[in-house]
Amino acid sequence: MILIDEILVSEDLVREQFVCNLQACLGACCIEGDYGAPLEEDEIGIIESILDKIVAFIPDDSRKKIEEDGFFKYNKKEETLETNLMPDGACVFMGREKSGITYCSIEKSYHAGKTDFRKPISCHLYPVRVSHNKSKSFEALNYDQWDICSPACSYGQKLGIKVYQFAKEALVRKYGQAFYDELDAAARHLDGK
Repeated sequence: MILIDEILVSEDLVREQFVCNLQACLGACCIEGDYGAPLEEDEIGIIESILDKIVAFIPDDSRKKIEEDGFFKYNKKEETLETNLMPDGACVFMGREKSGITYCSIEKSYHAGKTDFRKPISCHLYPVRVSHNKSKSFEALNYDQWDICSPACSYGQKLGIKVYQFAKEALVRKYGQAFYDELDAAARHLDGK
């Protein structure tokens, strides 16, 4: 583990390689799994305040689900807030392009210039997952290795891009440039550079 600013970082983030390959996986991480995308408390208010701006990008069945059940729920088992899911397990904000590749309605509205909020930080960070230990007051960053992401691992190896490098923009968004620079320095030290 690497310790930066009271945050434990798994060495997998600086050793393993990863670059999303949507042509291969079609965005399966928005569909697969048992839980919705983790949400931070302030993200609930942000999403509520922009819901009218992103609604045009949300598929009709998802819009109906959001109207009936809301866009988030509390996961008692994980003790986290998360996006609500459709009956098939897809995130309520997930849409699908004609090519079959999934998209995030929140991010699509961001790229269309409708909002300043890109998407939940947990989605932006993926495959980096943040774990909180409330009793000990610390965070840990881990690499979520999942078989559906094997094309991303192969693509990352081909391009020579480490997990933390792939997640740079999101890591800077969450923790700041100084944190990322320290992580990068630690990664170079471990690589002997």
